[in-house]
Amino acid sequence: MTSKPSLRERLARGPVLADGAMGTMLYARGFSLDRCYEALNVEAPEVVREIHRLYLEAGAEILETNTFGANRYRLAEHGLEDQVARLNRAGVELARQAASDAGRPVWIAGSVGPLGVPLAPLGRVKAVEAREAFREQIAALAEAGADLLILETFSSLPELVEAVRAAQEVAPHLPLVAEMTFAQDGHTLMGHTPEEVVDALMALGVPFIGANCSVGPAKLLPVIRRMAARVREAGGPPPDLVVMPNAGWPEMAAGRLRYPATPDYFADYARRFLALGVRVIGGCCGTTPEHIAAIRRALSAHPEPAPEPRPVILMPPPPPAPTEQPPTELARRLRSGRLVISVEVDPPRGPDASALLEVARSLKAGGVDVLNIADSPMARLRMSPWALAFLVQNHVGMETILHFPTRGRNLLRIQSDLLAVHALGVRNLFIVMGDPPAQGDYPEASDAMDIVPSGLVRLIKERFNAGQDHAGEPIGRPTAFFVGVALNFNAPDPAREIKALRRKVRAGADFIMTQPVYEPEALRAFLRRYEEEAGPLSIPILAGVLPLVSLRHAEFLHNEVPGIMVPEAVRERLRRAGEERARGEGLRIAQEVVAELAEFVQGLYVMPPMGRYELVFSLMEAIPPHRRGGGRTGEPAMESEGPQVSGGRGDLSDER
Repeated sequence: MTSKPSLRERLARGPVLADGAMGTMLYARGFSLDRCYEALNVEAPEVVREIHRLYLEAGAEILETNTFGANRYRLAEHGLEDQVARLNRAGVELARQAASDAGRPVWIAGSVGPLGVPLAPLGRVKAVEAREAFREQIAALAEAGADLLILETFSSLPELVEAVRAAQEVAPHLPLVAEMTFAQDGHTLMGHTPEEVVDALMALGVPFIGANCSVGPAKLLPVIRRMAARVREAGGPPPDLVVMPNAGWPEMAAGRLRYPATPDYFADYARRFLALGVRVIGGCCGTTPEHIAAIRRALSAHPEPAPEPRPVILMPPPPPAPTEQPPTELARRLRSGRLVISVEVDPPRGPDASALLEVARSLKAGGVDVLNIADSPMARLRMSPWALAFLVQNHVGMETILHFPTRGRNLLRIQSDLLAVHALGVRNLFIVMGDPPAQGDYPEASDAMDIVPSGLVRLIKERFNAGQDHAGEPIGRPTAFFVGVALNFNAPDPAREIKALRRKVRAGADFIMTQPVYEPEALRAFLRRYEEEAGPLSIPILAGVLPLVSLRHAEFLHNEVPGIMVPEAVRERLRRAGEERARGEGLRIAQEVVAELAEFVQGLYVMPPMGRYELVFSLMEAIPPHRRGGGRTGEPAMESEGPQVSGGRGDLSDER
């Protein structure tokens, strides 16, 4: 085809029809959802080419390449990160082969989706790294001969901005379509409004702006209406509007995904979108050649679109004024200047927590300030820590610190969990990455997460404690969480650990809890280096104390538990003590550590080994008198056969 007009020239004659879903069609042909669909460009090219042909027969003028997830991060999930250029080139070539037989102008759109990993500060991927990944994919699409680029299904506006900038750097000659995806409330999953999306993309000079995927066409209609209004308000050369909705909300039927929106229903909404000024229209998840053919018939009939009803503007009620909530008892005690004593317990393996409640009563009577409630330590099945925290606070009257891992939780569940634990009266949180399921009782459990610890701290402190969720929507009243973070001062890469801690402090962390300390000077050295590189550390530290009960215990911690280092000198002391006296020697070592730590930290985070809670009171006796608070420091009678506490501390691993 030698005289194909430019896309802009074609638009001068009227709206342009794009194709529909590729993934839906591949799924219907028996390719499972866990398959790398982009790899089918080389593994089953005839299938991909045939789907393109069906969309062309339905009347599509724009074919999107089967390259939505062909970036290095998504391909790495399938071990194909080195195939970015090959798969993108193949995707363009297949679309072009299908278009060559159409006998009419067809524009090949290089499809670029989000990276599939969260960007900093919520995730690990930096903006510069994201842009480089987009550059790599877009360069391959451009070199292979794509006529335009479609950046689609982005839920993060900052990520879409990086993709736009990458496209403008690598392929400034190609028309660029940028589409966000919106939730049912008309905001993106990251909380941006249609107006904010338009403003950001117009500022970058993007010529085609719109929305895709999301929910069905009915929910995208008001989004496009708001986008159109914002474009009119902005003045200047307006961008063209683009929309590609899903075919409704998916549901499972007979073990298969199906989308409810019929082709006729979809075509009816196509007319409404066109009435708003949409210039490029197509379909996303669940749409088929039948949906595209129905839109083609609607376009060809040139019906007079029904006038859009004037929107009714309802002013939402003002958000509730933030109410000052009292600080937690832990926060008050950390400010008092006396050494705070925190003791860790693991939830029971069954539904009966009565034994642990007795432990909590004894610890409280002995002068312990707060109980640390671990969350499935070592990835072993136990009662929910929320339940134990609630029971301790309500039946014992003792405040808790709830360990709150990010691993295995998506962003939606994290936020609902935060609301739940706050409703239960739990205010002190310890944010950690969490133990990988592979080492525990259910190695097949999901290890995925949407947010790293520093990102979660920021979400809690800047959003939830201000009365908003992640999307900026009001949650009724502000939460009052007091947030702790982990420190591995023995990390093999201290510079990286300092950088991670600095991110967490800047995100608003209120206190720090460390891995077990066996050599206080090592913690001092880390803090000195932190101050040299990042400035003074202004939040309190609860230093970890885990008494050793034998040489074998020490060797296990040192060699098999990530983040714990037992110095050779300590292990040698246990070796010289012999098997019979090692337990007493381990206690003496811990007491010496406590006496030294008490001079420069604000609290102790005691981890009694193997359920020996009576050791807590022996450790408290080592606290210098000027650092002791109220309460009894004697040793009450306690049964050492009580609930077991593991010696492993893998859940203090962080975003490294």
